[in-house]
Amino acid sequence: MFIVMSIFFSYQDTPAFFSFPPLPPSEQYGNLLISRTSEKHNMKPVAFSHWSHRMHYTCRVCHLELEFNMQLNTTEITEEDNKSGKFCGVCHDGEIAFGHTKENCDKCHNGDISYGYEKFVKLKDFPKTRFGNRIDWTAAIQTGLIKPKTFISTPPADMSFDKELELKAENFLIPPAVFPHSAHVKWLDCANCHPDVFNIKKKTTKHFSMSFCLRGEFCGLCHLKTAFPLNDCKRCHPDMSEDIK
Repeated sequence: MFIVMSIFFSYQDTPAFFSFPPLPPSEQYGNLLISRTSEKHNMKPVAFSHWSHRMHYTCRVCHLELEFNMQLNTTEITEEDNKSGKFCGVCHDGEIAFGHTKENCDKCHNGDISYGYEKFVKLKDFPKTRFGNRIDWTAAIQTGLIKPKTFISTPPADMSFDKELELKAENFLIPPAVFPHSAHVKWLDCANCHPDVFNIKKKTTKHFSMSFCLRGEFCGLCHLKTAFPLNDCKRCHPDMSEDIK
């Protein structure tokens, strides 16, 4: 009886073995302050909202075609680059989106992580989920609510790969994770993950574990601050009985 009860409580409390980062308010989840050089030039950091951009473009557009690194403040963006039509300047040209003019400086360089809140509240009818910014973006695509562009000038290769992978957890009390390629290729290019983040051959990626994900590696590269957070246990481990509250 003692052994059975110990296993039961261990299973229920397994997520407590990990330290999940606290989540910001839903309207701020996925928001970033880009400040690689701004403050050095007496400018406020740039406020960037992932949720407002993903309504119009997939992750592939910025993080492959436009060559933004996944890690914050590691892409060498300059005002000259933007004005010459690179990085942000590809879209923010005064035609597709507001351009780089003096009267528009505060739209980006405002240092306000919650900038754009009034737009977020208008998304109340979007498909809901329990964590992150509480919007199921993949469902929004599937229902046709949003139709984000997958490229600007360079069409992607065939992205119809739909194989699901079952990944056994490091702790035998945690049910396997299920990785759906089909949901990810709606947003990403294969090159976003392979081979720099994950080896293409299954079970050959060293140190792939929850602990490393929570450090911002592997799945944690996106699923800590942008894609739905790792706190949403059942999204990856569908047979898990409890989520982090």
